[in-house]
Amino acid sequence: MGKAVKLSTAAPRVWRPGGAIWFSVAFHVAALITLLAQPAWWPGIITALVLNHVALGFIGSWPKSRWLGQNMLRLPDTSARRNEIALTFDDGPDPRVTPAVLDLLDRHQARASFFVIADKAAAHPDLIKDIIRRGHSIENHSRSHSHFFAFYGWAALRAEIGAAQDIVAGITGQAPAFFRSPMGIRSPLLDPLIAKFGLRYITWTRRGFDTVERDPARVLARLTRGLRAGDILLLHDRVSRERAPVLDVLPALLDHIAAAGLKSVSLPMATGINRSTCDNLFKR
Repeated sequence: MGKAVKLSTAAPRVWRPGGAIWFSVAFHVAALITLLAQPAWWPGIITALVLNHVALGFIGSWPKSRWLGQNMLRLPDTSARRNEIALTFDDGPDPRVTPAVLDLLDRHQARASFFVIADKAAAHPDLIKDIIRRGHSIENHSRSHSHFFAFYGWAALRAEIGAAQDIVAGITGQAPAFFRSPMGIRSPLLDPLIAKFGLRYITWTRRGFDTVERDPARVLARLTRGLRAGDILLLHDRVSRERAPVLDVLPALLDHIAAAGLKSVSLPMATGINRSTCDNLFKR
């Protein structure tokens, strides 16, 4: 009898450090050499190292940055040539909002990807199964969506991401292939870790800021202004300030997508979810 394979374990992908990581490593090596040669310079060297870490923090707070590692900002060219875009929904599932989102997607024959908080997924497994049944994909948005996620050490990051993989795989039978950080903020420790899980990091081409913007028209304008094939759009299927802004925006957004001759697909549909070749997507 063969050995059981843990569903959350995917083939690790090759980790390719971003430019800021290479610079930081070289800077630390140079600082150490300088300290050995000139011990009296230690105050300036320590200050320089602190500034280096501050700079890494600022880079990590820029969601579209690729300086800390690979980051998928658009769909691959093959998908764009098919006039496809990707609707992605963060922070669910929410039993007050997600079913209505699914109904709207069904009416427009649209497919999407849901970046779920795993603790919420565990609380609503039937809703997760319904998302899959309707042809969408479930992706990893961490276990608890902590506001301190970007400050976690290696062990805490591994626990958050690994637990989310296990929870989703336990419900759907398939571990997610994509990861998006809470609030899009990442730390220098994140990319090598998600590479071990076989996950690909993804953010977005455009976002509506639907969790903070009160005017649905302005959210819609941010998502549709300049919309073109290959774009990845970010919305949230949850209640925000006692409202569900996504339900005010999504009908008009789906109409706009259809009128533009575009088709909303899930990330697996757009990429083919080929783990052996998916690294090519991050060159875009």
